[in-house]
Amino acid sequence: MQKYIIERDIPKVGTFEREQLRDASKASNAVLAELGPEIQWVESFVTDDKTFCVYLAKDEAIIQRHAKMSGFPATKITQVKRLFDPTTAHASA
Repeated sequence: MQKYIIERDIPKVGTFEREQLRDASKASNAVLAELGPEIQWVESFVTDDKTFCVYLAKDEAIIQRHAKMSGFPATKITQVKRLFDPTTAHASA
């Protein structure tokens, strides 16, 4: 599976209460269960008017299906090509 970042435009999502986020999580999880093991939600980051969600998925099409079925927009889907972090500076060639 590939890793993807999904940008979702959701006005005022940063003001959502814990219960609203819990309900959104439940709705997403229900669709994920229906779609099966070819897609997995890893985590999401909430800003004022967007979420940035990290998913593992077989392809972009299944992410689009999830967005359509769940009602959560997939404004932009970007496949992650590589990862690096501060420890990369110490890695040998």
